[in-house]
Amino acid sequence: GDWRVSYPNHSGENAMSEERFIDLEMRLAHQDRMLQELDEALATQQAKLMRLEELCQALTDRLRALGEAGADGDPADERPPHY
Repeated sequence: GDWRVSYPNHSGENAMSEERFIDLEMRLAHQDRMLQELDEALATQQAKLMRLEELCQALTDRLRALGEAGADGDPADERPPHY
């Protein structure tokens, strides 16, 4: 919707009315709160992403090590496919 509201000008000049000023202050305070909440959410998501990247790298390293160890192992030590 249209958030712009016209207020009567008591002085006949282009001065901002007190009601309009209070409305703008309230909007600014709301936007400040929302920005703070978004900043906190972004920081939380970034921390989770970094942890997941570390976990993915650890799993990749582990799979690589298991693959290398399997390539060096004796095929007679492997389980048959039906196990």
